[in-house]
Amino acid sequence: MATEFTELHDDLRAVAADVLSRGADWTTLVAAGWAGLEVPEELGGSGAGFAEVAVICEELGRAAASTPYLGGAVLSVALLNTVADSAVRDPLLAGIADGTIRATAVLGEFTVSADGRLTGRADFVPDAAGADRLLVAATDAGGADVVVVADDLTVSAQPLLDETRSVATVTADGVEVDAVLAANRTAALGNRAALAVACDSLGLAEAMLKATVSYAQTRTQFGRPIGSFQAVKHACADMLVKNSVARALIREAIDAVLADTDADTAVAMAKSYACGAAVDVVGKAMQLHGGIGYTWESGIHVYLKRATFNRSLFGSPAAHRRKLAHRYQ
Repeated sequence: MATEFTELHDDLRAVAADVLSRGADWTTLVAAGWAGLEVPEELGGSGAGFAEVAVICEELGRAAASTPYLGGAVLSVALLNTVADSAVRDPLLAGIADGTIRATAVLGEFTVSADGRLTGRADFVPDAAGADRLLVAATDAGGADVVVVADDLTVSAQPLLDETRSVATVTADGVEVDAVLAANRTAALGNRAALAVACDSLGLAEAMLKATVSYAQTRTQFGRPIGSFQAVKHACADMLVKNSVARALIREAIDAVLADTDADTAVAMAKSYACGAAVDVVGKAMQLHGGIGYTWESGIHVYLKRATFNRSLFGSPAAHRRKLAHRYQ
């Protein structure tokens, strides 16, 4: 379970924070070994699990880093890991790990016909623009899960207020594909995608709490730090509580994903709460920074835009709560 490797994760978190503090492009992330965390060791990866990937996702959110890590590593590797070893799958995983291939996973409603033609559409696909290979989760003519490798799909960039993310609409209308690989439970990738985004939101919310506390300790008003005022203390305490609850829910969801036990419920709880709470925390951080919090130079707007987009990406809080409500009806 994730909780068994606390010391390892703390070390990984510290290294990631140090790397990202200096700025990190895709080449740096590959050199650090993060792209291949879940790639088997025999293919050049680390052979780690989602718990380690979650640490990196959290630190990327904390730094509000603009990288193709979500689509190019987290989802693409997870999708390929649903496929058995083959002459098609293994070079793709090895290429992702060493940085020679930048792939992305396309999770949507796609079907592939008996003669190998793909039809379907997916919106808000992370990091699809500029990807070398598109890996599509689909179903075949018999309804079985497959992973389709294709290059000739239509990729249309979608504009966002969040400039740290890149998403696109991916469509196929009877497109001939390069390979169709039998897969196992590709639908479970939706949980990993949602949880990765929740981890990102936790990181950015904690970054905003730290920045707000620091500001409250140094900004003075009426001859004393504003952090000494009861209203500011209570606001910061509320932010801490939200982050603590989000971390606890995310930890439970990671354990559920790793153990493959009732992950749907745990992920829905983590995604709905953590991403909603992050928007509240960043909004409160902007308010507590006063006038400077609303300026372009403060940088808080970057976190607010990212938190707002995270809230809707791979399921809004309302959508995930509907899942929970249906479960308990």
